[in-house]
Amino acid sequence: MNTKKTALITGASRGIGREVAKLFAKNNYNVVINYNKSEKEAQDLLEELNNENLSVRIFKADISNPQEANSLVNYTIGQFERIDVLINNAGISKFNLFTDISYEEWHEVMNVNLNSVFYVTKKALQYMIPELQGKIINISSIWGIVGASNEVHYSASKAALIGMTKALAKELGPSNIQVNAIAPGVIETDMIKDIDDDTIDMLKYDTPLMRIGKPIDIAKCALFLAQDGGDFITGQVISSNGGFVIY
Repeated sequence: MNTKKTALITGASRGIGREVAKLFAKNNYNVVINYNKSEKEAQDLLEELNNENLSVRIFKADISNPQEANSLVNYTIGQFERIDVLINNAGISKFNLFTDISYEEWHEVMNVNLNSVFYVTKKALQYMIPELQGKIINISSIWGIVGASNEVHYSASKAALIGMTKALAKELGPSNIQVNAIAPGVIETDMIKDIDDDTIDMLKYDTPLMRIGKPIDIAKCALFLAQDGGDFITGQVISSNGGFVIY
């Protein structure tokens, strides 16, 4: 009988998800790292954590496909018998004028950023609800709170994720399942790798803490919500953004 808690993290081969996976594994969780295209990064992370004798698995799935999302959840149960923490982190960002967004691009962003959360969460709840416990943490964005010019589809998907978080928290509260969202600010990931130095300096200047966030900042927030400190927190949006957005 497996007694160690299990965390399933989508989009965990790179960026924020990678740091979340590492932190949870080092805090005595079984961790399932989901990836889709970044196989080398996922394999490297698996090797790194296995070398530390940590309990980690990787699983390839395009979770914008409901069948593959179901397979990911079933794999997690097959490996560890339980899901205590679900972190819906997988996401993509597109930068385009609204009038230039194609139908295909709109649907791609919605499928990856929003529909995948519905598919994975729906399946995971088949196992969480009977246990009357669990934590669901959705990774949204500050742009889901305030919107971003030239990123209407991204902003819309992240705003919808916040609405889903709040509604689901109300629905799952009687089952003792806490549902919260983290809305990161500007974080050092591939999503900002093409931004020029002058713009980065401007972003730092506009941030009261005078720095760009790091993936570990978000990982630590997720770990807090997953552990006992988050037991009486549900339906909330915690925006780890250095003060860039204060609302």
